[in-house]
Amino acid sequence: MTLSTDACLAAIAEHSTGFAAAVRDNLDARVEHCPEWDVADLVAHLTEVHWFWRTIAAERLTAPPEESRRPARADRSELVATFERGAAELVDVLGRADQDAPVWTWFPGRQDIGFITRHQVQEAAVHHWDAANAAGTTWTVRPEVAADAVEEFLTCSLADADDVARLDRSLSGPLVLTATDIDRSWTVSQTDPAAALTWTPGALGAVTVSGAVADLLLWIYGRATLPTGLPDRVAEFRALSSTD
Repeated sequence: MTLSTDACLAAIAEHSTGFAAAVRDNLDARVEHCPEWDVADLVAHLTEVHWFWRTIAAERLTAPPEESRRPARADRSELVATFERGAAELVDVLGRADQDAPVWTWFPGRQDIGFITRHQVQEAAVHHWDAANAAGTTWTVRPEVAADAVEEFLTCSLADADDVARLDRSLSGPLVLTATDIDRSWTVSQTDPAAALTWTPGALGAVTVSGAVADLLLWIYGRATLPTGLPDRVAEFRALSSTD
C-alpha cells in the first residue's frame, strides 16, 4: 500500500468536503457520466456507500449488512447535511479501527478494514470529480493519492482467471499506463490468454495510454479521454476490468 492510513483518511475527508461544496445548491444538475442521475441522486448514492462500508467496519461484519437496515433516503433539504455527517462518521470509524481486522469485502484477496480505507479514497475522489464537473468548478487530486488509486484499481478490479473464462475475452498484448507528471508506469498483461490479468511496475512495452496521473485515474473510471494508438487493446482492458 503506497499511502499510509492517515493519508487515506485525509484524502477521504478532503474529497468529501470538496464534494459537499460542489453539490450544495446544485442538486438539480445532471451528472454527465451517470446520465440517469441528477446531483441529488449522486449525493444519495455516496451517502449510502459511506453507510454501507461504515457499518461493515464498525460492526466487523463478515457479510454485507441486511437490506432491511439500509437507511431511507434523506429529504432533499437534508441531503447534503446527511452526507456530511456520514462522511465524517466514516473517517472516524476507519480512523479508530484496526486496519487488519477481518471483515467482508467484495475483493477475495483482501478481507480487512484496510481494504475499505484504501478503496474509499478513489470512491470519494471520483465522485468529487462528478460533482465538480456538474457544478462547473475545479477538481484536483494530489498526485500521490491518484497514483495509489490507480494501483489499487489494478490490484483489485482486473479480471481473474474465472472472469476471463466467463467473459471469453483476453488481452492481445500488454497495456502500459504512464503517468507523465510523476514518471511512473504500470504494465497490465496476462501470462497466457486464459490467465488472470496482473500488473507490473514500469513500462514493459510501448506506452499505449499516457497522461497526468489524475487524468489516468479519471480515464480508468471513464471520466476522461486520453490518446492511444491501440484502441482495440483499450477496449479489451475495459471489458476485463470493473468500475462498479
